[in-house]
Amino acid sequence: MASIKPVAPARVSANDARASPARAARPPDRRLRLEDILKLMVADGIVAAADADKVARSRTHRFETPLELIADQKWRAATGTKKPVTLDFLVEWLAGKLGVPYRHIDPLKIDLAAVTQTMSIAYAERYRILPVAVKSGVLTVATSEPFVRGWADELEQMIRMRIDLVFANPQDIRRYIGEFFTLARSMKKAQETSHGDVSLARNFEQLVELGNRGNLDANDQHVVHIVDWLWQYAFEQRASDIHIEPRRDVGVVRFRIDGVLHQVYAIPIPVLLAMTSRIKLLARMEIVERRRPQDGRIKTVSPGGGEIELRISTMPTAFGEKVVMRIFTPEVLVRDFPELGFTNEDRERWEKMIKEPYGIVLVTGPTGSGKTTTLYSTMKLLATPEVNVCSIEDPIEMIAPEFNQMQVQPVIGVDFASGVRTLLRQDPDIIMVGEIRDRDTADMAVQAALTGHLVLSTLHTNDAPTAITRLLDLGVPPYLISSTVLGVMAQRLVRTLCPHCKQPAEPLDEETWRMLTAPFVADLPRQPYAQVGCLECRMTGFYGRIGLYEIMTLTPALRRLIHADSDDAKIREQAYREGMKPLRVSGATKIDSGMTTPEEVVKVVPLV
Repeated sequence: MASIKPVAPARVSANDARASPARAARPPDRRLRLEDILKLMVADGIVAAADADKVARSRTHRFETPLELIADQKWRAATGTKKPVTLDFLVEWLAGKLGVPYRHIDPLKIDLAAVTQTMSIAYAERYRILPVAVKSGVLTVATSEPFVRGWADELEQMIRMRIDLVFANPQDIRRYIGEFFTLARSMKKAQETSHGDVSLARNFEQLVELGNRGNLDANDQHVVHIVDWLWQYAFEQRASDIHIEPRRDVGVVRFRIDGVLHQVYAIPIPVLLAMTSRIKLLARMEIVERRRPQDGRIKTVSPGGGEIELRISTMPTAFGEKVVMRIFTPEVLVRDFPELGFTNEDRERWEKMIKEPYGIVLVTGPTGSGKTTTLYSTMKLLATPEVNVCSIEDPIEMIAPEFNQMQVQPVIGVDFASGVRTLLRQDPDIIMVGEIRDRDTADMAVQAALTGHLVLSTLHTNDAPTAITRLLDLGVPPYLISSTVLGVMAQRLVRTLCPHCKQPAEPLDEETWRMLTAPFVADLPRQPYAQVGCLECRMTGFYGRIGLYEIMTLTPALRRLIHADSDDAKIREQAYREGMKPLRVSGATKIDSGMTTPEEVVKVVPLV
């Protein structure tokens, strides 16, 4: 095989082209060759020479680039970490060997409106290139042929900008050429279709009137395409929520991924109004009503064929109507307990409570702490053909065929308390109450437990012991709490380290560790880990989230502490003696197992 030498890509500006016609000094264009790449792989010990020779003799034409042919072999690196030789791995590795800049294309970080104005889709497809950034007179273009830049000289003169080449995944380039330019065209056409007065007013009343005058059709094909793209991309990025927010001059789309919001796109106001109308239409909301909040739901299918539900909520703001779409998939809402983050001890304590024939089991924590997922997973476990599982929810998060679910509708008088009263006449075995918010709901939950039903519900408290005093504050008599409540579980969610890139970290400070694990002081972790960042986790260092749990089972000793003047501190102290481990200790266990970092734990469970 012929050798290939690392050559840095030339940077030539339009001014250079006019001032110096002797451009022949630049190395001639040359494409990447299969034989050259395989020789470098053998030299680096990534693949055995025999395997490389076998592929070198192949004459397949199914692939547009030699890198795709190599990735199709599904090799693992012969030495070192033995990582899978994927296309992303090959591109990043080869960029380092050839001394060319590497770029992973992340649409969340690209200004689509700006980059798509630099060239036409026909030009991008002709040379298989993708503009990815425009800044200070420099256009950054992704290519899978870093040493072919004859087109770049031509483009520099046409747009009068310097071209910087970066080496990227050829499959990503092909995919995003279509997506970027098609989306930009749809955005432009949708904006052109709007003929209404879209100048922004300066107060809320005028903005509401503005929305009523906008005449961009929610069924316009361009608007339909924009909304479809938004959903598809959110599913691919593992987003849990989509925010569409009107601002003073532009609309903003943000995704919540692993609990953190990321800005995705800036949308012209007329297009945002049309997108909002499209979403409200599909969610069966009142499209012309923009003065009051509305709720709805949409069922759709992911690109992989999986069923997905979106819960839609609208809210009037100073600059227009904001839409938040929460994404629910069956595999996210219903998961095994180990996947949720339960240790063996947690699972034993939890299952002991939920398998009692009657009583109340409470899950506490702030909004977004995973309470709904825990309850759905628990009901899924309990919903055998021999039992009748019913729920009253506000709203129904995910429709499950195994349960009988009822929605709270205050407009017609169906609240939690009346809903539980109705469920008691439906011969239930297990009742799930979405949330105990007031005295009436608490009384009905207690009544259901006293009449021989297992009741699962949630409360908004900071930890498990505080749930007892919260029920007392709602007016539930102490003797009823003592006789009906089986136990309480508090929970939080922390981001988990990406398994593909996490690396060993510096040893933890002993004092901090003691604060985390108090009162159950444990030995320092054998090997803490820290986040790094890779393509799999979008360079964040985190991939997914897992639960921290604090489970308090009401023992006879704890029940004796429940009275009109109950003290949280005394209940907590006794719960520790009975084996309850605080949320901090659950976090310390996850740190010790290399699943998360101390910073993540302290963020959701502050040291006290």
